[in-house]
Amino acid sequence: MNSGEIAFFIGLFGSAHCVGMCGPLALAVPSFQHRWWLVVADKFIYNFGRVVTYTFLGFLIGFIGRQLWLSGLQQGISLLSGILILMAGFSRIFKVSISGGQFMAKLLSPFNRLLNYALQHRAGNLVIGLLNGFLPCGFVYLALAGAINAGSPLTSAQFMFWFGMGTFPLMFIATVSTGFMGPVVRRRINKTIPYFMIFLGFWFLLRGLQLNIPYLSPAGLNPGISVCR
Repeated sequence: MNSGEIAFFIGLFGSAHCVGMCGPLALAVPSFQHRWWLVVADKFIYNFGRVVTYTFLGFLIGFIGRQLWLSGLQQGISLLSGILILMAGFSRIFKVSISGGQFMAKLLSPFNRLLNYALQHRAGNLVIGLLNGFLPCGFVYLALAGAINAGSPLTSAQFMFWFGMGTFPLMFIATVSTGFMGPVVRRRINKTIPYFMIFLGFWFLLRGLQLNIPYLSPAGLNPGISVCR
């Protein structure tokens, strides 16, 4: 499984959670069109805006990852990413809160205020989608932890683009329809997500350990070559 496929499935699994958490916000996004196909186009543009922001965030974090790779810290990046993802997964299974999320929420609170302003003043769906992509979200952080391992700004941006495309189908359906996924279905999906996170965390750990296992834990990772490949 290559990095794009991994990113897509992170987004796909994460969007099932986001429909429950961000569904009210998605449904609150206004459409100023009267014809159904124009409404659908509006919702498409809104979700496209989210993908653009995720790609931009990937490009930014790729610069950080690139410097770490050039410093010879690629093994430590993969190990740290795996540990953080495992902590997030086990915290959800055992219902243990992690305070780091509150810090990120405060850090990104200006974007939350901008989004509220955009909603109140009927900004376009593209603007609202772009701002929505900056809102605090555990699965976006998870994807960024994977993107920083990509080794370059371009490959990190590609990773986040495919993550965004993974979130697209369910979130698009959520913005054009209501009640398509009941609470029972969402709960069942949400119960499986931490186990997916744990699988991903162990995979990053194995990559970082460089056990010379083909595809799973290859030895001698080099800067500029994606850890997630």
